Amino acid sequence: MNLALRNIYTIAKREIGGYFTSPVAYVFIVIFLLLAGVFTFPLSDFFARNEASLNAFFVWHCWLYLFLVPAVGMRLWSEERRLGTIELLLTMPVTGWQAIMGKFTASWLFLGLALALTFPMIITVNYLGNPDNGVIFCGYVGSFLMAGAYLSISCLTSALTRSQVVSFILSVVICLAFIMAGWPPLNTMLEQWLSPNMVSALSNISVMTHFAQFQRGIIDSSDIVFFLGVIFFCLFTTGVIIRSHRAG
Repeated sequence: MNLALRNIYTIAKREIGGYFTSPVAYVFIVIFLLLAGVFTFPLSDFFARNEASLNAFFVWHCWLYLFLVPAVGMRLWSEERRLGTIELLLTMPVTGWQAIMGKFTASWLFLGLALALTFPMIITVNYLGNPDNGVIFCGYVGSFLMAGAYLSISCLTSALTRSQVVSFILSVVICLAFIMAGWPPLNTMLEQWLSPNMVSALSNISVMTHFAQFQRGIIDSSDIVFFLGVIFFCLFTTGVIIRSHRAG
């Protein structure tokens, strides 16, 4: 393992340890699983649908992550700035990019763990029928990528402010904008004032539009590029902000 990867691993390990040495991780996971169950079964009439699929589960993920992911990401840099430990971190023999990747990787893996713990959903739908598990797998891949995109936005807003509350609000607003750009009722309303091409272009920057492909069981390179592009852009911008703190 080269020095860069070792630094990223060390920071990621520190961050993951920080989650599980406090009740934060356990509370988040319990809330995530409870809300996923409520949205899937009572709210979506899972059993009344009489279909062997997890569409009722995945259709809520855009909204489910809207508040939960910023709650995880809001502390990534805001806490460091509030406690004054960001200066200590930036004076260590690690680059800003390594610190960003370490923190982001740890949080993304934590979100992946919470998502993986929904495996009883897969067992349930396979017990009740014969679902297309390939489609279910695609849904999980898309959900994980979307969580990463939301998290990168939260990482960016966290670097902008010392306040976790402000970071949370900013990331919720930005993530909501990425959802609403592809929300069908809004697009229908916008078609009264904008050309179809403009509405389509707006829809193409929505996480809802790109996640819908994964829900259908389609892994399209353009959708992967979209989510990875959001992640790269937000982390790159975070790096610029962190370097400005180091310069200051």
